[in-house]
Amino acid sequence: MEKEEVKDVLDQIRPGLQADGGDVELVEITDEGIVKVRLVGACHGCPMSTLTLKNGIERTLKKKLPEVKEVVAV
Repeated sequence: MEKEEVKDVLDQIRPGLQADGGDVELVEITDEGIVKVRLVGACHGCPMSTLTLKNGIERTLKKKLPEVKEVVAV
């Protein structure tokens, strides 16, 4: 799994986050398939951020890149 592939998928998700005043930054991709991201803007500290992370970002990344095992916020 290439960093650019992950960034491309995040770019597809980004407009929805930005519409609510938030955004996501790629921090790291581990050899185990864990994608570490940072939620910023309105997403940082939002009570719904866990749902956004798991049901939005993680589900989309896993669908498009089966090598992704998990997405975690750092």
